[in-house]
Amino acid sequence: MTKPNENFTVKVSKTGNSCAAGEKAGSKNLEEGKIPVLSCEGACIRGEIARLAANMVAKEEPYRRGCHGELFTVPASALAMWIKTAGKVVLIDGCFLRCHGRILENLVGAENLVQFDAYSLYKKYSDLFYADSIPEKERLETARMVADSVLAELKR
Repeated sequence: MTKPNENFTVKVSKTGNSCAAGEKAGSKNLEEGKIPVLSCEGACIRGEIARLAANMVAKEEPYRRGCHGELFTVPASALAMWIKTAGKVVLIDGCFLRCHGRILENLVGAENLVQFDAYSLYKKYSDLFYADSIPEKERLETARMVADSVLAELKR
């Protein structure tokens, strides 16, 4: 058995398109010095809780929600420029795999990344995959607990 490649490149096809909302938000957030919040976007319950928690954190000052899709695939966009030059980026990953963290360390620099593992904060649902395995009310309550823990840590 061959050893898997530890580092690899993903090729992304170029686009001539841009997101008007992303351009507006990126420019405004850069100008106002807001701190980007990104999250796991995985299909499982852990990714869903991380995503919901990031949305909650981003409603607080001085944070705003960033789009990892645009950051990864439209690197010259205003939103990508805001995230890459923010100096501090908050990331809520869904679990110990740190999928987004491992990518973002290379895009924004590990020294600029404040990473959280949502699962380590609530430690439930380890045997479930689908986000709708958990009732919406419980997903939101768990995400609120994660968001509150993240915000408390960020204030330190």
